Amino acid sequence: MRVLVVGTGGREAAIGWKLKQDPKVKKIFFARGNASTEEYGENIYEDSIPELVEFATREKVDLTIVGTEAPLVDGIVDEFKAAGLKIFGPNAKAASLEGSKAFSKRFMQDHGIKTAKAQVFEVYQDALDYVKDHKFPLVIKASGLAGGKGVVICETLEEADAVIHDFMIRRIHGDAGIKLVIEEFLQGFEASIICFSNGEELFPCIPVKDYKKVGEGDEGMNTGGMGTVAPSPEFNGMHYADFERNIMLPTLKGLKQENLSFKGFIFFGLMVTAEGSYLLEYNMRLGDPETQVILPLMENSLVDVINDCMEGKPVELKFADKKAVCVVMVSGGYPRNIETGLEIKGTDKVDTLCLLAGARKGGNSYYTTGGRVVNVVGFGETYDDARKQAYDNIKKVSFDYGFYRHDIGLFEQKK
Repeated sequence: MRVLVVGTGGREAAIGWKLKQDPKVKKIFFARGNASTEEYGENIYEDSIPELVEFATREKVDLTIVGTEAPLVDGIVDEFKAAGLKIFGPNAKAASLEGSKAFSKRFMQDHGIKTAKAQVFEVYQDALDYVKDHKFPLVIKASGLAGGKGVVICETLEEADAVIHDFMIRRIHGDAGIKLVIEEFLQGFEASIICFSNGEELFPCIPVKDYKKVGEGDEGMNTGGMGTVAPSPEFNGMHYADFERNIMLPTLKGLKQENLSFKGFIFFGLMVTAEGSYLLEYNMRLGDPETQVILPLMENSLVDVINDCMEGKPVELKFADKKAVCVVMVSGGYPRNIETGLEIKGTDKVDTLCLLAGARKGGNSYYTTGGRVVNVVGFGETYDDARKQAYDNIKKVSFDYGFYRHDIGLFEQKK
């Protein structure tokens, strides 16, 4: 098989790593990829959807996997299918479940999916008036795509007013924030569940814990993710049954009723409270950095599972009875202002899975190109073992101003 992977992050590096191990995969292309994907296949520099369609047609690509969200929202699946190309992912209409938080919240409410109470606002003054009459904390979300940084938990009215102004007037996230979702704050722990869809059924992977805050102890700004643990030690069988009954199955029913069924990935971002599991958001693709711990533990061939889904067949996912911990090293200033072009040292000394994301190769060296730069994944029979391997190895890697959280998986005492 000849496979094209669309995206540039650690997730795409993890996909490439998984595909590289499959004897059925003869060639992997990455658009645009990164320093790690260059080791697994060929990075290409076609960017636009028409260019990618032309490339996949010319190079006789057998399967395209879309890692990142923007091309899905922009209709890459529709364009590839129109050209007779095989691609795994939702069409533009279904991708709106990620591309528009306003659309997805309406979908959740219409189909009885357990989610936080919320309202959508398109008028600045209406949003200001609304928060005056509500208790805090409140959660304010940019409706559009904001790279994982468009969600703010506001503790005070002053903070809420400032965020609304930043999103709707200053437009710090561009057009993504001109429409807002303001919802109640839920207290609990987060969990991520990614499912494969064959158009008729959803097949869940193991649950993952993602660390979104930039600082130790879950302090500071939201990021795209500072690390992950799989399987989530907090998310038990009772939580899963609640998720399946009140979130996953109503979602599947809603997809069919609204003609949004698709063959691809769907990511459920959950908040688990004393009252059960609530759906925070949908992503319509693999998560980052969730993928970095899911795929190494998945014993199935990724292309076999995707091909079965594309043919509408049921799949049986199998995962190793091990633990995985991913720690992400990021650029100084992340998630705001960052400096790039800094040399990355020590990756050759890492003796576990090391995936470069925001990095490029120059000569025999690697240089930073983005915010989330290095993913180091540790494995073990216990969480402590996996965590130790991850941290023992990420200490070997360095670049100017780079940092990482030291508490990924720290709470884990379970075996």
